[in-house]
Amino acid sequence: MRLSDNRYEAIKQIVVRLFEDYNVCSTPISGFEIANRMGISVIPYSAFPPSKRNLFMQHSEDGCSGYDNGGWRIAYNDEQSRPYGRVNFTILHELGHIVLNHTEDSDYADKEADFFAKFAQCPPVLIHKLGIRDVGGIMNHFDISYGAACNALDYYNKWLRFGGNYYKDYEIRTCELFGFAVWR
Repeated sequence: MRLSDNRYEAIKQIVVRLFEDYNVCSTPISGFEIANRMGISVIPYSAFPPSKRNLFMQHSEDGCSGYDNGGWRIAYNDEQSRPYGRVNFTILHELGHIVLNHTEDSDYADKEADFFAKFAQCPPVLIHKLGIRDVGGIMNHFDISYGAACNALDYYNKWLRFGGNYYKDYEIRTCELFGFAVWR
């Protein structure tokens, strides 16, 4: 399943607006920090009693979100074997569900939330402005896994091939927010 081009563009704009609203202006981009600024509780699975933890694991081995006691909460799997990059992607994915107003589980909602997280953790325009051109540089600068960095580099190369020389308004705003000069 692929989202429409218009939906991808809308999600990119939503991510940048979120960055602006919550003053996200440095890398690596932390889902924990964004959630904190939004007033969203982020709680590790290990903080819950075993019965609730088991329910979470049945729903998702990575994480889940929900509205409870008047506020949004994100629960995530904090097993020691989970690398930070994966946990951070999970938090950003769950933020995507919240910000995109998903009200039910579906493959479409997960596809949107995945793209939200992918774009939020490593916007192509930042890779470009930072002059990073390899997987190792992306991994180190954005604190993401090898697989995520490979995906980010592939996405960056597509972005470059299909319009990277012409910045869209939200890309200009991203550059300015992260302290890069851009000609308007």
